[in-house]
Amino acid sequence: MDEIRNPSEDDLDARQRAADVAELLDELSEEHPADIAEALEEEEPETASAVLARLPRDRAVEVLDYPEFEQYADVIEELPIDQAVSLIAGMSADRAAELFRQLEEPIRSDLFSRLDDSTQAAISRLLSYPEHTAGSLMTTEFVTVPSNWTVGDTLRHIRAIERTRETIYAIYVLDPQTHKLLKAVTLRRLITGEPQHPILSVAPQHDPITTDPLTDREDVARLISKYDLLAVPVVDANDHVLGIVTVDDMIDAIIEEGTEDAQKFGGMEALDEPYMEIGFLDMLKKRAGWLCVLFLGEMLTASAMQHFEEELEKAIVLTLFIPLIMSSGGNSGSQATSLIIRSLALHEVTLADWWRVALREIPAGLTLGAILGALGFVRIVAWQQLGIFDYGEHWMLVAFTVAAALIGIVTFGSVTGSMLPFILRRLGFDPASASAPFVATLVDVTGLVIYFSVALAILSGTLL
Repeated sequence: MDEIRNPSEDDLDARQRAADVAELLDELSEEHPADIAEALEEEEPETASAVLARLPRDRAVEVLDYPEFEQYADVIEELPIDQAVSLIAGMSADRAAELFRQLEEPIRSDLFSRLDDSTQAAISRLLSYPEHTAGSLMTTEFVTVPSNWTVGDTLRHIRAIERTRETIYAIYVLDPQTHKLLKAVTLRRLITGEPQHPILSVAPQHDPITTDPLTDREDVARLISKYDLLAVPVVDANDHVLGIVTVDDMIDAIIEEGTEDAQKFGGMEALDEPYMEIGFLDMLKKRAGWLCVLFLGEMLTASAMQHFEEELEKAIVLTLFIPLIMSSGGNSGSQATSLIIRSLALHEVTLADWWRVALREIPAGLTLGAILGALGFVRIVAWQQLGIFDYGEHWMLVAFTVAAALIGIVTFGSVTGSMLPFILRRLGFDPASASAPFVATLVDVTGLVIYFSVALAILSGTLL
C-alpha cells in the first residue's frame, strides 16, 4: 500500500495563489478596463500577470494601454513569451514604445525580435525620438484618406478599420500624389456632410494645426489648449503625417510634468517611480544630493553670523529678530520664483523679458517690505509699551533697524527670486531647479549681511 503523503508547502502555496487569481478574475471580469488596471496595479506582478493571461486578448490589451497600470513592464516579463508578444502587438504603438524603454536586456531584445515587421518599425520610429517630445508621445494609429474621396467613402473606410485604431478624433486628408497633409476633418463635421459630397466639402477653411516631432511636450500641450484640439498631427519637413498626439496622452504627460516640478520645488530630484514603489537607496540618492547642497549653503549663514560676532555680543537684542528677518526674505524670494517659473512654463514671459520682470519686482519688493517693516515696527513698539518685553533704552532705534532691514531684505529676495529662473534657463537648466528651499538658502545668507549692515548704520554710537 502506497504511503499517503501530505501536500508540500509549495503545493499549498500554488493552490492558494490559483484560488486568489480565480477569485480576483471573477471580481474583475465585468469591470471597466481602467478599473481592472487600477486593481492589478495593487497586486504583485506574478498575480497581475496570471489574471491578465486569463482575460480575453482584446480586453487584456485595453488594460495594458491604460497609463494607470504603471507596473505593466514587470507584468509583461512574467507572462509566457508568446502571449507577451501577442499582447504587445495589440497595444497602441506609443504605449508599446514606452514599454520597451522600461524593459531591460535580454528580454527586451527577445520580445522585440519576435514582433512582426510593421510593429517593429512603428516602435523603432517612436524610440528614435527623445523622451518628452511630440515624436515620443505620438501614436501611429490614425486615419487618413485621399482628398478625392467622398464623405460616404470616408465613413465606410472608418467602419472597416475602426477596431484597428486607438482613437479616431479626426480624419486627415492627404494629397493623392504627394501624400502631404491638406486638411483635418473632425468626426462632427464628417457626419454632417452629404455622403455623395467630396470630403473637402466638410473640411475647415484654415490649414490644419500641426507640430514637429521634436517639439517639447509642454509646447504641444499649449497648442492643444490654445486651439481646443482633441489631437494634433505630427508632421515631418515635407508635411507627411508621422503620427498624432492625443489629448489623453497630453493629460498624462502634464500630470507627470507637474509631479516632477512639484518635487523639484521641494528641493530634490524628481522621482522616477511612485513614492511607495521607489527603492530606499534610490530615494536617498534623489534627496541627499540637494539636501547636502542646501546644508553647505546654510553653512554660509553660520559664517555670516560669525563675521558679525562682535556686533551680536554688543547687541544681543538683535538676535531675537534673526528668524523673522531670514524667513521674510526667503518667503518673498520663493513667491517671486514660483511666479516666474510658472510664467516661463506658460510662455507668459520669455528670457528677453527679464528686465521688465526686474522693473516690476523692485517696486513690488519695496512695497511688500514696507508692509512687513511696518508690522515689525508696530510689534516692537507694542511689546515695549505694554511691558511684554524690554528691548532696552534704544528700543526705538531697534524698531527702525528691523523695519529698514525688512524693506531691504524683502526687496532683495523678490528681485533675486525672480531673476534666478532666468539665469538657470539661460544656462540650460530647468528653472524648476530654483526651488523654494534653494532660494530661501541663498536669501538667508545675504539677508543676514543686509540686516547687520543696516544695524551698523542705525545703531552705531548707541548699541554698536
